[in-house]
Amino acid sequence: IHRFNKSQQDYLLPFVEDGTLILIGATTENPYFEVNGALLSRSIVFELKALEKEDVKELILRAVRDEKKGMGSYHAVIDDEAADFLADVSGGDARAALNAVELGVLTTERDQADGLIHITLEVAQECIQKRAVRYDKDGDNHYDTISAFIKSMRGSDPDAAVYYLARMLYAGEDIKFIARRIMICAAEDVGNADPQALTVAVSAAQAVERIGMPEAQIILSQAVLYVATAPKSNSACNAVFEAMDAVKNQRSMPVPAHLQDSHYGGSAKLGHGIGYKYAHNYPNHYVKQQYLPDGMEEQVFYHPSENGYESKIGEHMRFLRESVRDDSESR
Repeated sequence: IHRFNKSQQDYLLPFVEDGTLILIGATTENPYFEVNGALLSRSIVFELKALEKEDVKELILRAVRDEKKGMGSYHAVIDDEAADFLADVSGGDARAALNAVELGVLTTERDQADGLIHITLEVAQECIQKRAVRYDKDGDNHYDTISAFIKSMRGSDPDAAVYYLARMLYAGEDIKFIARRIMICAAEDVGNADPQALTVAVSAAQAVERIGMPEAQIILSQAVLYVATAPKSNSACNAVFEAMDAVKNQRSMPVPAHLQDSHYGGSAKLGHGIGYKYAHNYPNHYVKQQYLPDGMEEQVFYHPSENGYESKIGEHMRFLRESVRDDSESR
């Protein structure tokens, strides 16, 4: 049914609704992506799961031995390890397994000793040279895999992260798309706990564009493993979200006069730039003054975590504030 466009699906709707048609549709895609919501709401959706390995093996043996529904008339035999291999690599896809069996039976020479066609492990490997991976770049497998990939990096599991990377690469995913997700994760989930993570991710993104596959997989692996094993902090991410929320929901006050531009004639008459304290003229290159607009002086958006380098950032900011307080007390 995913072959029907939106107009065709819309056309069916009133006939399905009044009972003129009983619609039974099948799709290899996720219906929630490919079928109109109105049509879905009037339907019952059944999800067909991939076959289990043992089920596929049973089909393989039946195909080899059954003379009426299979290829038993060819007098072929299949080794148990070959049947196990085909059942495993087919990834629950019976069609892929049966195609491999048919190819093996039709292309393998008969044994001179017993006159039978022997499907060995070596023959099976030749007949299905690439494992079937369930992955559709426009469907739910795509989104499920990239979701697991990102969550594995965020969760500091390098083995899972590089596994999902391999699944995407094997299925032919766009390496530039993967690189973009690594950059986002480096900023969102590692942040200032390890500022180098974003540098590595950006360098990897540039490198894969220049080099391409297959060598790009090595570059992506390095970046993925760096991000996955780096200390984590989403403080930078939360800071901009909180600041955006403040901009959206709070009244926009003018920039404090002493911070306003004073590089044009007449700015001094307006009071712009007067009273600004140049930080480098003070101890530790820091001076306390108002930067946020009036009414927001005490608002805090960035809360450094205690992870990785960010703990040093928090320590440094506390040092600066304490040094100013100590200096004022000494005066």
